[in-house]
Amino acid sequence: MIEKAPIIDISDNIDTVMNLIHDPNLQTLYKKIEDEYLYWDKVKYLTPKGVDPQLFWGAVKMKRQMQLQTIRFGKYTFSFMITPLMQSLLHEFDLKMGGSLSANGVISPRDRQIYLVNSIMEEAIASSQMEGASTTRKVAKDMLRKELRPKNRSQQMIVNNYATIKQLVEEKGQVLDLNMLLDIHRSITTNTLDNPEDEGRLRQTDDIYVIDAITGSVAHTPPSHTEIEELLHDLFAFASDKDKSNFIHPIIKGIILHFMLAWIHPFVDGNGRTARSLVYWYMLKKDYWMTEYLSISRVIYKNKKRYERMFLYTEADHMNMTYFILHNLQVMKKAYEDLKTYLSMKMEERNSVLQYCDIEGINERQMQILKIINDTPSLVLTSLEVSNRFGISDKTARTDLKVLTELGYLKRIPINKKQSGYIKA
Repeated sequence: MIEKAPIIDISDNIDTVMNLIHDPNLQTLYKKIEDEYLYWDKVKYLTPKGVDPQLFWGAVKMKRQMQLQTIRFGKYTFSFMITPLMQSLLHEFDLKMGGSLSANGVISPRDRQIYLVNSIMEEAIASSQMEGASTTRKVAKDMLRKELRPKNRSQQMIVNNYATIKQLVEEKGQVLDLNMLLDIHRSITTNTLDNPEDEGRLRQTDDIYVIDAITGSVAHTPPSHTEIEELLHDLFAFASDKDKSNFIHPIIKGIILHFMLAWIHPFVDGNGRTARSLVYWYMLKKDYWMTEYLSISRVIYKNKKRYERMFLYTEADHMNMTYFILHNLQVMKKAYEDLKTYLSMKMEERNSVLQYCDIEGINERQMQILKIINDTPSLVLTSLEVSNRFGISDKTARTDLKVLTELGYLKRIPINKKQSGYIKA
């Protein structure tokens, strides 16, 4: 929970506040506060010596007020601003993540499917872990690659997320409406809710709260269930871009969709997973093709407390969403940097595969299979796992395994009456 900002009436001190705003000695400090978009709990410690912290906060607030844009959903008014740092990040994303540039320019065509499968798995696992799924990435990836039946609710959440994200990639051309939202929620919550009837159904009561898990304090009270349909109607209109008179950058719009769906809390459970998958869909819809390769939820999960705090700052500062927007832009930048690191690592792995290039009669993918089996001698590979790992058909996977078996590098063993596995020979 966060400290509430003081409510300040600056009418009696307007001259002092205006002098603070225009003080040339404070402009560098104002820039720091704006770039990091700090809340009262940080700003008060940066107050210049001899200045009343509350009046300084009033000066910061007044500077921000001059730049805020407002938007309405239902009877509620929200605001946000685009700082110079945010403009810089948006420009960088436009250049590197969307537009006419394609995956071919960054990721080689032969690797694209492998990386895509990995990123979708990472996104599904992290988004589920944020909502309480308790399993390791290794176990979760093994389950998804081998298409194993989920053993518990945590694994079911991950399987649902994975299937939903793959589905949304195919549906990026659709128009967001209530039916689509309910379908996403139904897909993402199947067999994970206490009451199965809540899957793909708007909440029917007002006894749903967002609770601080440690203190038990209520962190957020969603609007009444009687307001949900009107709020969603406005949200769908916002996502449709019908209002040409008020352009909002698509990435900013996607983040606002994320915030609003979590704030409205239209479902009994699964709101966070649904909101994050919606951003994924909207970014792809707006041709930010690299979104498919980013694991944004993994970055959020690593600093989940900060992510949650941005919701609290927004509500505490009169629904100013700038806190949440800036944080998510920074998360996207970190996800992009993680992708570059991952690609570099995979390039090194490719070079290490070259030790198998002297083997006649095998292709590069078969070399990679050899490296996997040699790096993990106890591993039992199946054609299904190879198919999922490399994004190839089951027939092609079987052919790869057969070639390596005939060459004596793999040994085929029975797993059950219908399925065989392959181990290091």
